Amino acid sequence: MASALEIDKVCFEYPGHGPVCWNFSLTLGDGDIGCLLGPSGCGKTTVLRCIAGLEPVQGGEIRLHGNVVSRPGHTAPPESRRVGFVFQDYALFPHLTVGANVEFGLKDLGSRARRDRAAELLAAVGMAKAAERYPHELSGGQMQRVALARALAPRPQLLLLDEPFSNLDVELRERLSIEVRTILKSLGTTALMVTHDQHEAFAIADYVGVMNDGVIEQWDTPYSLYHRPASRFVADFVGEGVLLAARASKDDGIDTVLGPLRHCPGCTLRPGDDVALLLRPDDVLHDDESAMKAEVVKKAFRGAEFLYTLRLDDGTQVLSLVPSHHNHAIGEKIGIKLDVDHVVAFPRASATAAPDGGN
Repeated sequence: MASALEIDKVCFEYPGHGPVCWNFSLTLGDGDIGCLLGPSGCGKTTVLRCIAGLEPVQGGEIRLHGNVVSRPGHTAPPESRRVGFVFQDYALFPHLTVGANVEFGLKDLGSRARRDRAAELLAAVGMAKAAERYPHELSGGQMQRVALARALAPRPQLLLLDEPFSNLDVELRERLSIEVRTILKSLGTTALMVTHDQHEAFAIADYVGVMNDGVIEQWDTPYSLYHRPASRFVADFVGEGVLLAARASKDDGIDTVLGPLRHCPGCTLRPGDDVALLLRPDDVLHDDESAMKAEVVKKAFRGAEFLYTLRLDDGTQVLSLVPSHHNHAIGEKIGIKLDVDHVVAFPRASATAAPDGGN
């Protein structure tokens, strides 16, 4: 598959400050949707600004469909890159109608062609009947759809989205993430989004890069990030879970307080090594027949399920997702067992289990 975007060892820093990103690299295929996921201040938005041509790079190259648009001493202007940008605050012109907002970037077309293209995009984003309305008459979700239509109207070769759903409530954010993915896929648009919300990233992206202090710790599918994290930072940042103190045994096995596990692919652990074993809530099953008991110390109702925080006799805490018809009280002891499909472990500096992680 052709590469729509190639970022090769890009370095950027603001004068008087340390590097924002360093030897930053990723490749995004034509028609793919990527996402940069990470905490605030890790450099996500700066990477988007470099791709858009709003910031010069001090090292490396950025290529769009094989053409170098940024390297030290050369920054192609934003208007020549055919890159669309969707901002978190929508950036719609309040004095223009919805239709006029979408037509704004189509000045090279005749008036009829502009209207037809705007109508086509508004229909694609579910706003066909809103062309004569003004931004102040729209909800947040509707404004974001219009902003998306406006960015897509000039047929950009790459669409950038900067925290596009951050101003929306949680329920609308999740629904709109899925809708935007459907729209982008139907149009064959290549896109790169930044967010600090893993649920948005997983809902919209084919590939997600988890960023930490200006570098990508792992660029992978959402499934692999969750089940096969490449570093402790990724394991702790993505999803919920605990890093459980354990010890490596022979034949790639791991001995835990909850019993032995076998086969940890890629772990390269030596028997006797102290390790931190990643346990997701779906790795710990509730089983009334199990001899292993744990005390319920916290519970969070999630509709179909409870997320229980459980304490073992030695004080170790684990998380477990349990169907909500198993409604146990705080302080009650319940039976549990391990059912781990993806064994992931990291070298451990200390024997103390990490607290529950994730966002």
